[in-house]
Amino acid sequence: MQKDSKIYIAGHRGLVGSAVLKKLKEKGFNNLVYKTHKELDLTQQEAVQEFFKKEKPEVVILSAAKAGGVVANNTYRADFIYENLQIECNVIHNAYLNGVKKLLFIASTTIYPKNASLPTRENQMLSGDLEYTNKPYAIAKIAGLILCESYNLQYHTNFIAIAPTNLYGNNDKFDLEKAHVMPALLRKIHLAKLLSEDQDEEVLKDLNHHTKEAFTNFNQAKEYLKSFGISKNSVEIWGDGTPTREFLHSEDLSEAVLFILQNIDFKHLYEKNEKEIQNTHLNLGTNENISIKELAYLLKKLIGFKGELVFNAKRPNGALSKLSDCSKINQLGWQAKITLEQGVKMMYENYLNNMGGGI
Repeated sequence: MQKDSKIYIAGHRGLVGSAVLKKLKEKGFNNLVYKTHKELDLTQQEAVQEFFKKEKPEVVILSAAKAGGVVANNTYRADFIYENLQIECNVIHNAYLNGVKKLLFIASTTIYPKNASLPTRENQMLSGDLEYTNKPYAIAKIAGLILCESYNLQYHTNFIAIAPTNLYGNNDKFDLEKAHVMPALLRKIHLAKLLSEDQDEEVLKDLNHHTKEAFTNFNQAKEYLKSFGISKNSVEIWGDGTPTREFLHSEDLSEAVLFILQNIDFKHLYEKNEKEIQNTHLNLGTNENISIKELAYLLKKLIGFKGELVFNAKRPNGALSKLSDCSKINQLGWQAKITLEQGVKMMYENYLNNMGGGI
């Protein structure tokens, strides 16, 4: 991959895509292509066909996806499987038809069974039942991984798939209903702190930045926040806090993406004498995990909220434990560098400076 290689970043406004776009620009790549959802709807087959025929990218980074936390996954089940399957099929197939030299598909560790052994290796995909709350999303991501692998085996393409653990970082989405666990917790605790300090105007400012409906009345705002378990005295958190998660900062992920594009090909991901080539994707993580309760208290301390954290065990926990075995990518030469505490501080500073990544 050369500095002037034509690189298409699908999903350049999201947490992953924006970090990758920033990294590529920093490293001097100067022929970058990206479109907003309004300019190019990746679920529309004809539009994607026309885009690839016109632009003819050499490299594709497929980070575009419909994604969210446990609430969104469980609520919008049909949307999550349909839209992600459409995006993956359209982009991967047209990458093949138009001679893309290399494609990197970004999945997620939700692809693994709910009772997978820890740390979870790549070969555990499809070895058991998936976590119910995110099964539609996980099935779509599994399909994307197998699409890449199948096109490589049949058509000799060079499509790489990665399964990063829970991602967080700058430009994340902080919607109280749809966000992933890290940004959702951070914003809930931040808003509770503002309430506890009687910073009414700041509360309204935050809500109006992140919420589609306009808030002019502070009492209305308080009632809205109450529906999410946020008050000046406490923050409600779904589940009992015992599930563990592994977190990877988007800056680390962007480094991994560049490393893979420059150094790893499909032929490096399986043994030459294997009769059945499968599970050729790569896990990406930090090899460390933390409980949701520990994470919440870390955020509480960093943000400076003095109230209580209330864990609601009547709400779903999601998968009980997640920890990736990243030995495959580590042996190929990449390792995460940002610690969780460093990454959380970076994320909160960015949130305060920019009010997060919107809805």
